[in-house]
Formats: sequence, C-alpha cells, structure tokens
Amino acid sequence: MTEVSPRAVSPDGAAAPARRWIVVGMLCLLMLVNFADRAVLGLAAVPIMRDLGLSHTEFGLIAASFFTFFSLSAVIGGFLVNRIDTTWVLAGLALIWSLCQLPLLLPATVAALVANRVLLGLGEGPAYPVAVHAAYKWFPSEHRALPTSVIAVGALAGNGIVAPVIVTIIAAWSWQAAFGLLGVLGLVWCGAWLMVAREGPLVDKGRVAGSTAESEKPMPYRRLLGCRTVVGVEIVGFSAYWLLTIAIVWLPAFLHQAFGYTPIQAGWIMMLVSLGQIVLLPGVSGLSDNLKQRGVSSRIAGGWMGCAAVLAAGLMVILMSLATGSLLVIVCTVVAFSLCNVMFVLGPVLVAEVTPVAQRGATLGMVNAVTTLAGPLAPTFMGLVVDAGAGTPEGTRNALLLAGLLAVVGASAGFVLIDPEADRARDASSLRMERSSA
Repeated sequence: MTEVSPRAVSPDGAAAPARRWIVVGMLCLLMLVNFADRAVLGLAAVPIMRDLGLSHTEFGLIAASFFTFFSLSAVIGGFLVNRIDTTWVLAGLALIWSLCQLPLLLPATVAALVANRVLLGLGEGPAYPVAVHAAYKWFPSEHRALPTSVIAVGALAGNGIVAPVIVTIIAAWSWQAAFGLLGVLGLVWCGAWLMVAREGPLVDKGRVAGSTAESEKPMPYRRLLGCRTVVGVEIVGFSAYWLLTIAIVWLPAFLHQAFGYTPIQAGWIMMLVSLGQIVLLPGVSGLSDNLKQRGVSSRIAGGWMGCAAVLAAGLMVILMSLATGSLLVIVCTVVAFSLCNVMFVLGPVLVAEVTPVAQRGATLGMVNAVTTLAGPLAPTFMGLVVDAGAGTPEGTRNALLLAGLLAVVGASAGFVLIDPEADRARDASSLRMERSSA
C-alpha cells in the first residue's frame, strides 16, 4: 500500500488541493468515456436492429450480454486494488474496453456485437468502485460526497451530454463509426492518465489518517455484507440501476417508438437528462456533506436523502408511463432519470463509513456487483414486456410502469435498513465482546 508522502499532505492532514482535484477530474473523464461506450448501443438501437434484423427481445439479450462478467469483474477488481495501486488497475481497465471497440469498424455481425459487449462489460465492471476508491484516498469521510458526485457526473455526461454528438455521427456515417471513435478516445485517456495520476496520500499501511470508523480491525466479509446499511444500499442501488440501465439501453428507442420523438430529438432529451444530473448531483452531495459537518446523522444526510431521490424517481417513471402530453413526458424523463442516480453518489460513501479501509476496495466492488445485477435483467425483461405488447406503445408503457414500481419498493426498503451509526455501534460492541472473551 502506498505510504503517505509528506509533501502531498498539508499540516492539517489534507491532501494538496490541486493534485487531488486533477485526479478527480481525470476520473470524471474516465467515467464519461466509460458510459459513452455503454450508451452508444442504446443510441444506435434502431439502426442496429434494422441492419442486423433483430427483435426487441434479441436486442435486449445482446445488451444484457454486457453484464456476463460485469459483476464478477467488479468483485475481482475490488480485491485487486486492496493490493495493487489504483493507477495501474484503472489504466488496464481503460485499455481493455478501448481496444474492444475498434473491431466494430469492420463489417458488423451479431457475434461481433455480442463479443464487444461481453469484453466491454469485463473491462468496465470494476471501473466505478475502483475510481471511487481511488478518490477516497484523497478525501476524508466528511468530504467525500462532492468528489463522488463529480465522478458520477462524468458517467452521466457520457450517457447524455455526448448523445447528440454520437447520434450525429451515426446519422452522418454509421453506428460502427461511433464505436470506433469511442475506442480512440479511451486510448487517449489512458495515455493522459499515466502521465498525471498518483495514488492518494490518505492511506498509510492500510489505514486512513484521522479516521476512526475506517481504522477498525478487519471484519469477516460475511459480517460486512450482512450489515444492514450495506444490504440497504444494495437494494436501493439495484432498483436505481434498473432505471439507469433502461436509460442507457432502451430510453432513446422508447422515446422514439412509444412517444413519437425522432432519434435526433431523443438524443437531445438524453442530453437534458444529463444536464439535470450535472446540476442535481453536486448540489445534493454538497448538501449531504454540509449536513454531516453540522452534526446530522449519516442515516438522514446520506441514507434517507438517497432513498427519497430513488422513491421520487420511481413515482415519476410511473407518471411517465401514463403521460400523454409531450411536455409532461420530457419533464418526467429528465426528473426521473436524474434523481435515480443520487444513490450512486451517496451509496459508496455510506458503505465506506461501515467498512475498514483495508477492506474498502473489495467491499465496494462486491456491493457494486450486487447492485449491477439489475444490468443483465433489465434489458431482457424490458424487451420481453415490449414484445409481449407486440412492440406497441402500450407495451413500452407497461415496461416503464413496472420499472417505476420496482424503484418505489426498493427505496422503501432502504428507509428501513440504512443506518450507518447503528451499524458502527453494533460492530464496536461486537469487537469489545470478542476482546473481553479472548
């Protein structure tokens, strides 16, 4: 584990501001490329289904193939960064997913597209938890929500801000050209990262400077994964990731087929979603950090805030499934698919609060693996529901209604389960009992 560099830490123990925000900025760009790689499939859904003669169910299965090794690689990546610097792990992941995009510049087949999605998922599975773990080496616990939101904004920008650009490339050249461009951008990022990246200084031999909750004795992973806060984050995150997967894979096609928007208009609506996220997430994360610094419990400042956002997102998706007016559809789309991402900012912060630092990378990876199990299920399930409705707008609305209900149920469970303070107290009590009986 990298030791503390005296020149990188100020007298009060805080990392040098310029360096830590450069690293966060690079991680933001990493997630932009990461999610643009995922989003290109959804943005090109209509021409891909046309060119390859695919049904909605078949396309959904191809999209779901992205998650074949996604969760497994997230776990492996999490354990890996407990032993290897995040700088090298992130560079390797970016190299994998960038190179796998380039073969699609050749004449495309269904087999080539499936291979692309499987390899892309293998490389991208650990990306977000490893990026968050890398950032947490630069920030103490009470200042982590904001940098986490900046990293998440990169992911959301990749899903929406670049959507008009990708759609324009698809319309002007081909959907294969869009895949190739993203592969080149990933290689450029990889080179720049190796030039500027450094490991954060707030880790010294497996311990975080100045931390109490995160410097405890390592615990069995069975106990960590059974922690109520961790379970709650997984449940809420699963339902939120279901909505995120819909946004990436199906939303552009749904907006076109069920609500009558052109592909170009759907691309601009996706950009509005990203703009909403870019405004919302830093504001929410800053509020969460501020509340905790004022003494508000993490259960309220983090848990309840994240659950409320997912609950509201679910209700807006339900309203969207019933909406008829164009303006209402746009408002529901922007609000719902902006709010559902709040949990991806606050969830890792909550997990880190109840996890010893020596086990943080692995725990974040495992939680991400459970959360992203929604990834392979959502595209396939949504495709089946739409095809069950003969591909009609009504079938699309039914699929959205079910997704909204899932988010409402998941958020409700989170309100009950997430309580970092209580979990830390139980762990401390268990540790004292073990020591007294030893």
